[in-house]
Amino acid sequence: MLDFTPRIPIPEKVEYITEKIQDTFAFLFDPIKNGGNDSLEWLAEGLAGIPAILVILIVVILAFFVSGKRFGLAAFSLVGLWLIYNQGLWEEMMLTFALVLISSILSVIIGVPIGILMSKSKTAQNIITPVLDFMQTMPAFVYLIPAVAFFSIGMVAGVFSSLIFATPPTVRLTNLGIRQVSRELIEASEAFGSTGSQKLFKVELPMAKNTIMAGINQTVMLSLSMVVIASMIGAPGLGREVLSTVLVKIG
Repeated sequence: MLDFTPRIPIPEKVEYITEKIQDTFAFLFDPIKNGGNDSLEWLAEGLAGIPAILVILIVVILAFFVSGKRFGLAAFSLVGLWLIYNQGLWEEMMLTFALVLISSILSVIIGVPIGILMSKSKTAQNIITPVLDFMQTMPAFVYLIPAVAFFSIGMVAGVFSSLIFATPPTVRLTNLGIRQVSRELIEASEAFGSTGSQKLFKVELPMAKNTIMAGINQTVMLSLSMVVIASMIGAPGLGREVLSTVLVKIG
């Protein structure tokens, strides 16, 4: 019925633009790819070099105090980590932890300032919100494409895809938390002559801490899920074991 409609060459244009970006910014992408892979491997090897019993003890103690000195979470952490070690997956877990740690830290470093900008500017919020909506509605696998296009396969590509996928919650909840701060508190700080930075760091961010931490929690969870998916583009860790098992079963 619509065969007469000329085909729009979208794939060809996207491929052309991608190649142009690769060529133009090769001076930036190549050092990040090479140096990033080396740094991430060094971090993962350093974490894997820590005795497993020491890591387990630290995690159990932290879980005990974070949970309000209750034994449930500490016991669960102990059993879970021991099971991973027992199954010979300790090194893979450390690789996964390194990827989640780096991607989560980068997401927070990028996401919190953007969230602050959105909370201070209605224009910025109107521009950034549709971008966040688009990022969160795209299937997770789609983010593997630009990661591979710009950084080839490996750990850096895994971190990059996780960064894109996991950043929106931190941005949204930072913006929400600051906007929910009581107007009376803001007016009181202004009445005492607070500067913009003082008002932000001493009133707004402390009052929005719980909401921001909820966003960071979601970011960590999304980073973990994406790191597993990123095994398809060479990211090491537990995801690679899952992928290998699936391929064996399919084969």
